Amino acid sequence: MLRALAKRLEAQELIVALALGCLAPVAASAQTPPPAAAPVAADADPAVRAQAEALLPVLNGGPGYDTLFAPAFRQAVPLGQWQALTAQLRDSLGAPQRIATLTPKGRYAAQMLVGYERGTATMLIAIDPAAPHAITGLRITGTTRSDDSTATIEKDLSALPGTTRLGIYALDGATPTPVLAVRDTQPAPLGSAFKLWVLAETARQVATGKHRWDEVVPIAAPSLPSGILQAWPAATPVTLQTLATLMISISDNTAADTLIGVLGRKEVDAMAARFGGSVPVLTTREAFAIKADPTRIAAWKGADAAGRRTLLAAQASAIATQRIDPLMFSSGPIANASVEWFASPRDMARLLAHLRDAGPVVRGIMGINPGIDPATAARFRYVGFKGGSEPGVITLNLLAQARDGRWYAVVGDWHRPDAGVDDAAFVALVSRALALVATPATRP
Repeated sequence: MLRALAKRLEAQELIVALALGCLAPVAASAQTPPPAAAPVAADADPAVRAQAEALLPVLNGGPGYDTLFAPAFRQAVPLGQWQALTAQLRDSLGAPQRIATLTPKGRYAAQMLVGYERGTATMLIAIDPAAPHAITGLRITGTTRSDDSTATIEKDLSALPGTTRLGIYALDGATPTPVLAVRDTQPAPLGSAFKLWVLAETARQVATGKHRWDEVVPIAAPSLPSGILQAWPAATPVTLQTLATLMISISDNTAADTLIGVLGRKEVDAMAARFGGSVPVLTTREAFAIKADPTRIAAWKGADAAGRRTLLAAQASAIATQRIDPLMFSSGPIANASVEWFASPRDMARLLAHLRDAGPVVRGIMGINPGIDPATAARFRYVGFKGGSEPGVITLNLLAQARDGRWYAVVGDWHRPDAGVDDAAFVALVSRALALVATPATRP
């Protein structure tokens, strides 16, 4: 929500030679291990293959970190961090066994598929052109698991502290059909995923002729990031489609607030209520302003919907001009069980099905940032995404079409009112859930 998942969840950029490397744990999914190693194409230096092979024992916990990696890499990824990340891979996938494929990405860089005992990891590797060709960049862009199941996913979900919810749904009929449902009818904090309500209402008003995608409006008062519009000149004219695109693809808070003002709070509330959402729907600026004031938090928490509308009306002028501290979340969660937007995973799946049918503009907007690693996304014909995140809250909403044409929704959330959550671990878990429905062979 209040800080975008978009930057963390977007497809990883290609690493080039001499770039600083970094590693991040990413999604695991079910897939058959790849065939034996393929040869390197002629335009890759042989040192790329040699260094990739030399990496295998180091991935397995063996020595060689100090000699294999360039100093800049070791500074960016200290040995302790490297050991923790590679141990996490082995815990999930078993021991690394072979370089299954190596695809050149320039003379001194390549994408490689590393075969593990129980799956694969896709990595981008870059080496120094000068001998001894130290590894200068390494990034994990996706993993697969050959032994995954709804049971293992549910087990891993239950091990997380706090409250978790997850649903996998087939979108074949009039209502989503659960494939896996874990507390999926319980309302959960959404963070920025509430912006899907705003997208749905924008599409509805465009469809009825009240507004147009190419209609130009001035941007509203700036909110805090995530986003870019908060830094633009006041009242800069932009189209509704631009606002919707920024709101979903990079979770632009000012774009969302602008659209709510154009569409009308009453209308956005009606769309939220249609899909089981809490009302009134706060703008992001309102949410920040309330969270920043303990008196407002108490008033909001103690009021019903009518009382909350009265509070917002009474405080409108003050909230519109209030300076909001961009570091307000530095101490941890703030009122994430009350000053929030709420809906259940099953209701969000209904909303995703509705958005699927809202037309190509909406599907295009949702597909800009797929929210998952490229390896998992590539297994589908289409992936649309909107997540939400703030301290103690993460929610992920995925709309996907498998390559055989079937549509699915995967919705998950993790909430802790007293502490932060591990965003990367939860993204990996929900990505595994999505991967289960990629093909008939992997589906429950």
